[in-house]
Amino acid sequence: MADGQYRFQHGASPFFYSHQQQTQGQQHQLHQQQHPPHGRAAAVASLQQRTGSPVSSRSSYKFTDTPSPTRSPGARSPAAAAAQGGPFAAMFNAANHQQGQHVMMNGAGSTGHRFMHMNLAKQFQQQQHQGQHGGQTHHPGAAAAAAAQQHQDHHTGHAAAAGHGGHLGGAGHGHQHNLSGGATGHAFGGAGHGYGAPANAHAHPHMPNGTPGSIHSVLSKPPNEHWAHQLHYAENARTTLTLTHAHARSHPSTSRSMAAGANNGMSKEAGEKEERNRAGRDVAADVDGTSADEQVWKSLDFGTQNIKVIAPPLFNYTFLTKLYFNNNKLTVIPPAIGRLRNLRELDFSLNQIHELPPEIGMLTNLRELLMFDNNLETLPYELGSLYQLEMLGIEGNPLNEDLKSIIIENGTSELIKFLRDNAQGPEPPSERDWIVTDETQHLDEDKFSVFSYNTLCDKYCTQSQYGYTPAAALEWEHRRQVILDEVRARGGEIICLQEVDQDSFNEFFRPALAHNDYKGVFWPKSRARTMTEREAKQVDGCATFYKDSKYILLDKQLIDIARTAINRPDMKGEQDIFNRVMPRDDIAIVTFFENRVTGSRMIVVNTHIFWDPLYKDVKVVQTAILMEQVNKLAEKYAKWPACTDKKPWRFTNGDAKNEDGTDTEGNGKEEVVMRPSMEYSSGSSIPLVLCIDSNSLPGSGVYDLISSGTLSHAHPDLGERKYGAFTREGMTHPFALKSAYGAVGELSFTNYTPAFTGVIDYIWYSTNSLQVTGLLGEVDPEYLKRVPGFPNWHFPSDHLALMAEFVVKGRAKKVEADFGDGGRDRDRGGRS
Repeated sequence: MADGQYRFQHGASPFFYSHQQQTQGQQHQLHQQQHPPHGRAAAVASLQQRTGSPVSSRSSYKFTDTPSPTRSPGARSPAAAAAQGGPFAAMFNAANHQQGQHVMMNGAGSTGHRFMHMNLAKQFQQQQHQGQHGGQTHHPGAAAAAAAQQHQDHHTGHAAAAGHGGHLGGAGHGHQHNLSGGATGHAFGGAGHGYGAPANAHAHPHMPNGTPGSIHSVLSKPPNEHWAHQLHYAENARTTLTLTHAHARSHPSTSRSMAAGANNGMSKEAGEKEERNRAGRDVAADVDGTSADEQVWKSLDFGTQNIKVIAPPLFNYTFLTKLYFNNNKLTVIPPAIGRLRNLRELDFSLNQIHELPPEIGMLTNLRELLMFDNNLETLPYELGSLYQLEMLGIEGNPLNEDLKSIIIENGTSELIKFLRDNAQGPEPPSERDWIVTDETQHLDEDKFSVFSYNTLCDKYCTQSQYGYTPAAALEWEHRRQVILDEVRARGGEIICLQEVDQDSFNEFFRPALAHNDYKGVFWPKSRARTMTEREAKQVDGCATFYKDSKYILLDKQLIDIARTAINRPDMKGEQDIFNRVMPRDDIAIVTFFENRVTGSRMIVVNTHIFWDPLYKDVKVVQTAILMEQVNKLAEKYAKWPACTDKKPWRFTNGDAKNEDGTDTEGNGKEEVVMRPSMEYSSGSSIPLVLCIDSNSLPGSGVYDLISSGTLSHAHPDLGERKYGAFTREGMTHPFALKSAYGAVGELSFTNYTPAFTGVIDYIWYSTNSLQVTGLLGEVDPEYLKRVPGFPNWHFPSDHLALMAEFVVKGRAKKVEADFGDGGRDRDRGGRS
């Protein structure tokens, strides 16, 4: 049911009764005349005699959002589509004895919209329940144990006096106030019959007559606060057999003093916590460029509907944050539950479920997972990914005593930690495909590959930032080795790494990669200049490695973006430069290479720009300054003198060479002809490769500036900020650049966390001098179905490594046709 917390408000919508419901009402009225009720029962009986709807205080609202499964009428609603044999027919048009769906979504009425009645008695019970207890809530942890016991005693006495069945499994004359107990046969689920469930419809083997079978049940004193809290939750869940859902009762919107539906389901519960301030979420808010989700309803409640099977279309509602399937007849939770990654509350209590699917570990936003009174004997290790879970309800399950003892003694968080750190991790993914974009044969000496990777600096890789990852998988000793293994396996001629600290470069990557013929260049971020030597070792920066046997390093330059910005003449006096750009210490490394054999030259830029979602303008300005400085260096490199000494001082394998031209094993080495250095008419004609973690999606100001070579001074990312000529005249650069992965429409993501999945890393290249011939492909999608985010055992960073192969234009290899032996004989005959 949509917006479960608002669905039982006074005056939410009109009610309609079937003939059989009216007959039941007449029987109940006669019963009341013969046995006059008193107290709370009298108030309930009085309210139930009303034949009309309470006056609605909701304002008219026309829905234009995602269709609700039961919103009626409306051509787009699944319920309407079911009448025409649509995908929801199995859920809404099953063989029920009662027509109409007892599910109300969003609870908001509007002219021309009629909602079927659901849980009429529940609403009246709720209103009277508030009057009796002075409006106090019954949310676990907030309601007193005495109030809960008083509530239970009251219902027990009421059932005995009036003879009403269905209260916590109590016996009676078969009359039940809860009209929705078995009325709905298929609410995203399986079949059920009758207008009221029998008294024992939801009894479990371990819960006779509604009494939990745990040795730590409410009949015994809880051993500690953790388990007391668990038992409060369990008792609260069991009251949903006769009352509205616990979250509906505890939500402030149920107060009669509040206007019904005033906030239309968009207000935030007082007890909800803000998302952790993780880098992934910050990036997500920025690169998405959007505010909060505009979806109006985000909750569904299918509690007490006799549901046996959850139909697949439900899992298309990926925006859901709350989902309740408590008190049904479910035996299995479909693996597709892992698609609902925005869920914060999930309730499957009082069912017959015997196991949790491993995909439950994908729901990393969950705060509450309630599984009270099921048949769970064990828990999947994937549950350890739910690092934000505050309550795991397991009371009333025959759970393994080792697992149960952890949660009893130390609470939910310790159990989650145990499962997370003892998990073996998912099976390794299949190898990423290599995508060939150009099948033309080229000389190997003209081809080169570029590998770019944000390695996730050790100081940023903490358990608080990546709580879904086992602690051992976050250890730098493990992660750096996985990074090194991948760099070696890919074998790119150019390696660009971001977020590498100075100590890791000097003590690990540089000496390790030297064995593979790599030399490296490194600069930390500019703040390292103001620190002590010890502190500076922990400052991250960018590192560029290159194959020494293939390339000569002609020049290397550091671009200190902030310093360059404040020294521009047009920026003098601009407060935004000093307040927003200058404090950022992002840098870029520019390296200038020459191919030892072909003489072709190349500029490689390696950079990582600012991340903050509130500083889109800063990212654009940083990119503009970067491209301006690269252009100046390129013009300088166009006049760079020819290189005369091209021979490497050692071989790729590090073996020495004898004077006779053989290596230490006596094998001869063929002499390679080294062509002279190539000349270039301008800086933009030199091949250029830009490896960047831009923290910006395609379509952002950063992306548009790099790809088009120009950006308007009025671009939305700049806002109302003042940045000299940039915000007066716009920004330009002379390079014809294209994203290497643009050949395949970009990857589906380059950064993968629970809070954000998207493309923010790129390899750009100059289209006038280079051509893409191959790309490293996607991650196995089947693997991702059980992995909520990176880093993990197989992916040591939250970013994805990129790799592209290029060829320098203008030197395509000519391939002659092979006609077999006859062709060679003819050639020999022609030469004789």
